[in-house]
Amino acid sequence: MTKPIIKVAITDDNPLVINGIEKVLAHYPNFELTGTYDNGDALLAGLEQQAPDVLLLDIQMPGKGGEELARIISQRYPAIHILALTGFDTPVYVRSMMQSGCKGYLLKNIDQKVLIEAIETVYRGEQYIESSLKEELLNNMLKLKSARPSTLPDLTPREKDVLLLIVEEYTSVEIAEKLFLGRRTVEKYRLQLLQKLQVKNTAGLVKVALKMGLTGN
Repeated sequence: MTKPIIKVAITDDNPLVINGIEKVLAHYPNFELTGTYDNGDALLAGLEQQAPDVLLLDIQMPGKGGEELARIISQRYPAIHILALTGFDTPVYVRSMMQSGCKGYLLKNIDQKVLIEAIETVYRGEQYIESSLKEELLNNMLKLKSARPSTLPDLTPREKDVLLLIVEEYTSVEIAEKLFLGRRTVEKYRLQLLQKLQVKNTAGLVKVALKMGLTGN
């Protein structure tokens, strides 16, 4: 039986990653590469011209990050199956991306067979999380479930700084400038806060932070 043609797009700010994936897909006649992008704005513009079946999406890039892009794309183009492809292997990133609309999560060091299997799986509408991450994710979920909601999380001074500015509606770029940090570093702090406060998005982060008095001096 002939396999269906799967249209794939790649978004990553590292050209070596894009080139590597392109070479892999070239060996499979049922894959058609519709576009490659190195930032979120270019991706959104490209999707207006041609939408793929599966989008390989990096988490951290110049401009809009992967989490924000996943939310936007899943709302505008619900037929696109988003597969996060990243170097971050911690549960907070997995949870954040899956909750933002991704259908799968892969690490960039996976082998060729895993990449192809993941693309075909999410194309069928199923979820795919790399096996090496599943056990760690399950343990993390069980730990969060057993934690008492009333317990105040231990935040570092820098996490509190970032949290306070988030509550005051500063963007990641503005927080980076104010605290003399890189934008990617701010995004890492933001994801750590999401995990510690056990919320799904910025709105939940602000709500819980205010409720628990975590923004006080």
